[in-house]
Amino acid sequence: MPSWLARFSVCWPGTEKRVQPGSDLTVVRCRRKADLKSTDPPTSRSKVETTWFEGSAITGDGLPLRYRDAVGAVHQSTLAAVHSQDIANAQPWRHFRSHRGQRHYSGFYWCATTGGHVVYESRLELARLLLADFDPRTVRIAAQPFLIEADVGGKSRRHVPDFMLVDVDQVVTVVNVKPAERLADPAVAAALAWAAQAIESRGWRCETWSGTDETTMCNVRFLAGYRRPAVVDHEVVELVRQEARAGESVDESERRLGAAGPRAQIRPAILHLLWLGWLRTELTVPLGPDTLLERAS
Repeated sequence: MPSWLARFSVCWPGTEKRVQPGSDLTVVRCRRKADLKSTDPPTSRSKVETTWFEGSAITGDGLPLRYRDAVGAVHQSTLAAVHSQDIANAQPWRHFRSHRGQRHYSGFYWCATTGGHVVYESRLELARLLLADFDPRTVRIAAQPFLIEADVGGKSRRHVPDFMLVDVDQVVTVVNVKPAERLADPAVAAALAWAAQAIESRGWRCETWSGTDETTMCNVRFLAGYRRPAVVDHEVVELVRQEARAGESVDESERRLGAAGPRAQIRPAILHLLWLGWLRTELTVPLGPDTLLERAS
């Protein structure tokens, strides 16, 4: 282990010892190095073809929609009439299952954006949820927010999206998470296509997500260990926020600011500020002591 690492109780991604305050990303187990492969193969947002139902446009006008409110009561509306705020505060439509031998790894993630737990049904969904929570522009996150139904090509179709995100400008993005290899399945592509057309006709954005750069994902997972306010000293966080210098490395900041405050608390404060977006750095390369910091504009 490098000498600089042995001096601290906090380690960087990829080291053998990863002792992170608040590192329990989920209620279930999700801290093995193999979990970082949940977004393989790395890919950008995927576009789903909509030609499957060409000539039979699906719109939100009159399309039945159901959701569960904050106490679990079911409400009936239409995609065109429902208010995004009601859905953003809704409970998940489905009750996820947990049993021996199941193919998907489901659980609860404590979300800093909402201040509560958000459900996920696979590690790939957890990866997208982490990125949404990390995005400082996101103000609301809802999992499995609603059920929509439609008659498509003479067949009754139902769809429950994985997430609904609301940003600071009240722009709504409905997210479906699917592994890249499953998008080649005509049935999967068709199910995503009619739902995307209906959602976009409502004026909401629709995203099909299959993963991102693995290094970025690893860094965000690591920073998520410092998302909880309880794991940092808020006086030290304020000190770092005020005194951080653009272009200075993490190690240089620790050494300089350690003279003015408890040095053992400087690094957690830096990582907490990186999570909050008050400090920024390049996330496509592994985080380390030589990581350069920038102040958010």
